[in-house]
Amino acid sequence: MDIFLILRIALVGILVSVLNQILKQANRDELAFLTSLAGIMVVLFWLLPYLTELFSTFKDLFGMI
Repeated sequence: MDIFLILRIALVGILVSVLNQILKQANRDELAFLTSLAGIMVVLFWLLPYLTELFSTFKDLFGMI
């Protein structure tokens, strides 16, 4: 995992939190929730290859099928 992935995740977190606060102040709680959900989904898609590699490493380590 490189430093740029960590920085991108931090940047998404900052942007989502700022958008959340702006939308909550404008009484748009539904859009604030959807913004948070979209941020989580983006980060999970970025982490998916690393999670796949982690589980395959566990599988090889413990000799599971």
